[in-house]
Amino acid sequence: MSDRPNVVLICVDQWRGDCLSIEGHPVLHTPHLDALALRGARFPRAYSATPTCVPARMALMTGLSQRTHRRVGYQDGVEFDVDTTLPGEFRRNGYQTQAIGKMHYTPTRARLGFDDVILHDGYMHYGRRRSRPVESYDDYVPWLREQAGQSAVSDYFDHGVNCNSYVARPWDKDEALHPTTWIGTQAISWLYRRDPTAPFFLYLSFHRPHPPFDPPAWAFEQYLHAPPYEPPVGDWWEQYADHREDHRHDAFVAQFPPHVLQRARAGYYGHMAHIDLQINRFLEALAEFELDKDTYVCFVSDHGEMLGDHHLFRKGFPYEGSARIPFLLAGPGTGRGVRREEVVELRDVMPTLLDCAGLDIPDTVEGRSLLGLARDERPTDWRPYLHGEHALLGQSLQWLTDGRQKYVWQSGPGREQLFDLAVDPQELRDRSDDPSYADDLHRWRRTLVEELRGRPEGYVKNGLLVPAQPPLTLLPR
Repeated sequence: MSDRPNVVLICVDQWRGDCLSIEGHPVLHTPHLDALALRGARFPRAYSATPTCVPARMALMTGLSQRTHRRVGYQDGVEFDVDTTLPGEFRRNGYQTQAIGKMHYTPTRARLGFDDVILHDGYMHYGRRRSRPVESYDDYVPWLREQAGQSAVSDYFDHGVNCNSYVARPWDKDEALHPTTWIGTQAISWLYRRDPTAPFFLYLSFHRPHPPFDPPAWAFEQYLHAPPYEPPVGDWWEQYADHREDHRHDAFVAQFPPHVLQRARAGYYGHMAHIDLQINRFLEALAEFELDKDTYVCFVSDHGEMLGDHHLFRKGFPYEGSARIPFLLAGPGTGRGVRREEVVELRDVMPTLLDCAGLDIPDTVEGRSLLGLARDERPTDWRPYLHGEHALLGQSLQWLTDGRQKYVWQSGPGREQLFDLAVDPQELRDRSDDPSYADDLHRWRRTLVEELRGRPEGYVKNGLLVPAQPPLTLLPR
């Protein structure tokens, strides 16, 4: 038996940072994630610097900033090209490494240092082709078609709800066949098959609560009759009005009827309730295998979901609903019920988990370990701010935050926004024209100029931000 601890990284897709009941959410109940937070640490100022799946998951697996891993927008089909990875470092140090669920890397079956991958990326148009056997890009669908009562053509898309749609309905099959439950089943099955002589690094990657909003009926219905959903709408939302498409089921900007929003919220929160129970199912099994006391568990999301805030939907935006994520860490030696306000991000996951295992952190890694913070130690020289960005809606949305204020620059029109998160956490009021914030605005603008200086897009010339430059999704080498 090894004296190294085991490490479990649980990643969910599109889970907002405010969607934990321990953070005071008015509707959602996540008792088992709350319990995980109470026996460890939580980081309510955690962000996804590039808040869509492809660039966010690069940061997660490499510990690199977007400027180094080069993904500054969403672009499928770009081959994974970083040699040093989170699972690779665990494997190099004698860990058994296993991934179960969503990967979203190219090529589809790339292992990135995992000994094995049990794959379900969900409905991704890039990889899903009728000309290709489903086994080449998915392990869930072949399993589904082998289950009692299913046919040779059974599919997660039988109900017709698209992967970025705000249409919501209950799951159309038995709950045991839901992709979320399948992740839990596969994880527990793997615990029986693991090598008992080696420590393990297990990556459990749930595709939900990303659409389709199709949780089991019990989970959907418990939120369907919650108080009417009234998303926050800032005094600036019309800055995106040119992109408004009220009749698109997958719009980025829209004003949907209240009943559509109510069902979408029920589907989204229902997914979270379902995942919360499946995480509890796995953690109870971990305890029954007598592994819980020697295992670190980290819970994060790749990005959030606007869910109608400011009439915005999906992700890629710099605002809290899209960019802020949950981040929990519990295990041997962490504090209990620790709450830290430092700004942290996905590139911090790799050094944190290697530190938990007592392994060296490669010099290439740009993130920082949060283990000391999770032990409630005083940090030294913590980052003063985070730089985030994403190409979206024909421009680059650039942003900076120190957790107390947030500065946004929309590269298309060159428009600035400034939010005082300390008094306005829902970003309802843009302070960029407020004279009392003029010094802050100038300071943040100077900081972004330094961050973007020398970028190939030409965002900075003669020390000034230059609008209307064509955005890139992938920076050149």
